[in-house]
Amino acid sequence: MAHRNSVVHVAVGVVRDAAGRILIAQRAQHAHQGGLWEFPGGKLEPGEPVLQALARELREEVGIRVAAAEPLIKIHHDYGDRRVLLDVWNVNSFNGEARPCEGQAMQWVNAGQLSDFVFPAANLPIIAAARLPAYYAILEGPDAESIMTNCQRIIDNGVKLLQFRAKALAASDKQNVLEQVLQQCRQHAVEVLVNADLDLDISQAQGLHLSSRALLRLDRRPAGMRWVAASCHNAAELQHALAIGADFAVLAPVMPTASHPDTPPLGWQRFSELLESANLPVFALGGLGRQDLALAQTAGAQGIAGISAFLV
Repeated sequence: MAHRNSVVHVAVGVVRDAAGRILIAQRAQHAHQGGLWEFPGGKLEPGEPVLQALARELREEVGIRVAAAEPLIKIHHDYGDRRVLLDVWNVNSFNGEARPCEGQAMQWVNAGQLSDFVFPAANLPIIAAARLPAYYAILEGPDAESIMTNCQRIIDNGVKLLQFRAKALAASDKQNVLEQVLQQCRQHAVEVLVNADLDLDISQAQGLHLSSRALLRLDRRPAGMRWVAASCHNAAELQHALAIGADFAVLAPVMPTASHPDTPPLGWQRFSELLESANLPVFALGGLGRQDLALAQTAGAQGIAGISAFLV
């Protein structure tokens, strides 16, 4: 039995097959959180590296051999009777055919179906991370023509999640341009979040993006939103985003950036330290390009966010 003051370190795999489906399994009834669904994995043995534990647990539990894995997110959670650290990895390449080696129920599901199952509370940020892509574009431009051109470039670069910010646009044009962007994105299955500072009708958008000022004015998650995101610059803002139930955050600036020349960058070491206790998916923003994705994910990020990063 786990001691109340000890932390149970668990290696967890978000295992995807060639069709992009995700493997989930049902916990044994007699186990902690018994009967709930989970992503496969298990506890580290004393002194065992996380990747080694993940490979061992997936081999023992569902009969697959990990060929490649990359970090996704770390979750600290206190259930009251035990504390856990979930060390979650994306497993996109494996050998063997998954099967329930311990007699557990097991299913392959699409990411959009994960919310149809009941998971332990500690798994909820993992569900958000599993549904989110690796790139989050911020759509800006001085006029309507530039914004529509930039929107098409973002789509052509394969981005599937976009924030409509467009703060330089004339106020009288913003609603009309947003509707054009929504129509264009809908045709390419791109989800759109609208910056909360714009004060627009966002009923046709998929979510709301809170500036740090808007975030700190709230004490609860805005209702009716598929996605709620927040801009953060420090640990206090990240914890507030978590407290109101935001789905993910953007943390900036990681590197020096021309848009905020007087703001000291966090650097990768501080960025990674802040994510250790964030407990929600976080995109890295500021002075980054798509080529920085692997570096960002190694530092614990969900992926890269950017304005110009997706226009070339």
